[in-house]
Amino acid sequence: MISYLVRRILIMIPTLLVISVIIFTIIQLPPGDYLSTMVAELQARGESIDQGRLHFLRETYGLDQSPVERYGHWIAGLAHGDFGWSFEYGMPVRDVVGDRLLLTVIVSGATVLFIWLVSFPIAIYSATHPYSWGDYTLTLIGFLGLATPSFLFALVLLYLANVLFGLPIGGLMAPAYQDAPWSWGKVLSILSHLWLPVIVIGSSGTAGMIRRLRANLMDELNKQYVVTARAKGLSPTRLLIKYPLRLALNPFIADIGAILPQIISGAAVVSIVLSLPTEGPMLLDALRSQDMYLAGSFLMFMAVLTVVGVFLSDIALALLDPRIRLGGGVRR
Repeated sequence: MISYLVRRILIMIPTLLVISVIIFTIIQLPPGDYLSTMVAELQARGESIDQGRLHFLRETYGLDQSPVERYGHWIAGLAHGDFGWSFEYGMPVRDVVGDRLLLTVIVSGATVLFIWLVSFPIAIYSATHPYSWGDYTLTLIGFLGLATPSFLFALVLLYLANVLFGLPIGGLMAPAYQDAPWSWGKVLSILSHLWLPVIVIGSSGTAGMIRRLRANLMDELNKQYVVTARAKGLSPTRLLIKYPLRLALNPFIADIGAILPQIISGAAVVSIVLSLPTEGPMLLDALRSQDMYLAGSFLMFMAVLTVVGVFLSDIALALLDPRIRLGGGVRR
């Protein structure tokens, strides 16, 4: 086990390096850079910029260097915790991100928890009561969750929350706490606003997870070892928890490496609709303005989440499912 962990950790380092090269290359592919985009916007408004100042800014931001040199400075900074300079905000990326990263982690973590807490009981009920009225009803709700666009669902919930129930809507906290330091009141304000984005963002993931867990669990319940255990008189609840449910959880564990980046990247439109101060809208703005260090840092953060999540899911799968072996070999 120890040798496997060490080997996987060593593999993660070159993997992240390759991903960083791909990210930086993709960001550099569009023609021009941040300054050329800024000049184009000024010209569209009938304004102009002094060429001497433009040359000074290009040297200051390092845009006069070759892409290889810029990548070298960026990756060296990442290794030391320096994420570079945001052209658009005029400050280090680390200061620009600030609380947005923490708020994104809070929203993402709460969404994952919501998906799991809702998916588990519904999928277990549907699998143990197949083709019943309850199963059909939950299946219909699941299909509606998959088919409804997130931004439309967000608008509907905004209306219902505000008009029918008078609950606070929009943002993740009250305006009084926007720039205030962290306090117990700010935490309570976030919790009072958190339920709406969690439901909207997690609805499609919950519906998909219910369908997958239901299918896996029904497949396990029809296998021979379950029939044998029933014949031996094992209680239904103990049989369900000890064997079929344990093996049907593989999709939950395997999705750890993908679900967090998907939630962060897929919630951008919902974040704009709900005015959430999370990473999604800022990432879109950074890509649109070619703020390469800000966009690259966001993308690297999602890459780290993916790599670490896959690492944790592989370990959890090996511990959960005895059919999976860390060595990958066949036992004789």
